[in-house]
Amino acid sequence: MADMKALKNKCIITVATTGAWPKKENNPNVPMTPSEIADDVYACWKAGAAVAHLHMRDENGNGTMNIENFRETKKLLNERYPDCDIVLNMTTSGDLNATDETRQIHLKELKPEMGSYDCGSMNWLHSGLFINHPKFLEELGMNMQEWGVKPEIEAFDPGMIANAAYYLKKGVLKAPLHFQFCMGCANGIPGSMKNLVFMKDTMDQLCPGSTWSCFGVGASAMEMLYGAVAMGGHVRVGMEDNVMYAKGQLADSNAQFVERAVRVIKEFGREPATPAEAREILGLN
Repeated sequence: MADMKALKNKCIITVATTGAWPKKENNPNVPMTPSEIADDVYACWKAGAAVAHLHMRDENGNGTMNIENFRETKKLLNERYPDCDIVLNMTTSGDLNATDETRQIHLKELKPEMGSYDCGSMNWLHSGLFINHPKFLEELGMNMQEWGVKPEIEAFDPGMIANAAYYLKKGVLKAPLHFQFCMGCANGIPGSMKNLVFMKDTMDQLCPGSTWSCFGVGASAMEMLYGAVAMGGHVRVGMEDNVMYAKGQLADSNAQFVERAVRVIKEFGREPATPAEAREILGLN
């Protein structure tokens, strides 16, 4: 058992390698196939990432919940890189045509240590609906408990934190919770320090004892990275959230984002968490 006091100075870096949106025409370095994603996750682990948030793509590059893609990615990662102990966090979203069953089946069969839990519905990118029906959230929460998969509660606005508090009281979720604050997404809360402080304060009030991480989309990326590190939280980086490394500069790789996060964390006087330390912080052991 790690010293929890020593772990307070550790910062977990999650890498979101692929997402459901960016394609090769947006950035040719976005990993798309199970083989590319497995190699990319390993490079990010070597660079300092402790958690990998995984989305899958179909043959046309669109988001898919096909369990075989998840299975193949995990298999290739284990076979090619047996030394890689990164925590796998598999999405339950990214395919707007998926059913409640296909959004969960890979968690049941593959049992990753973590899975995403999007705690509410919203308009998505001014173009569609991202539906997380209360019935689905109750079913998903209870199933994740049964399957031993820790929910990463993705909150796009403070109302989703309130939803998580409700499901915690109802027993659908179990403490301690872990939140991912999704900042700067279209139709979600804008990415600013004022809003990040508000999100954390809301979490502390409604779900005390929770851990948290955040990311910023687009122009808010760096502010959210610096803000999360300064506020004692954890961070997420990667091409799911940004294909640009800087203004006018496409990212060379996901590892490039991880390497920058490592530098920021160390410059602030904190240390990147290893996967083993991340498991202790998140209660995965």
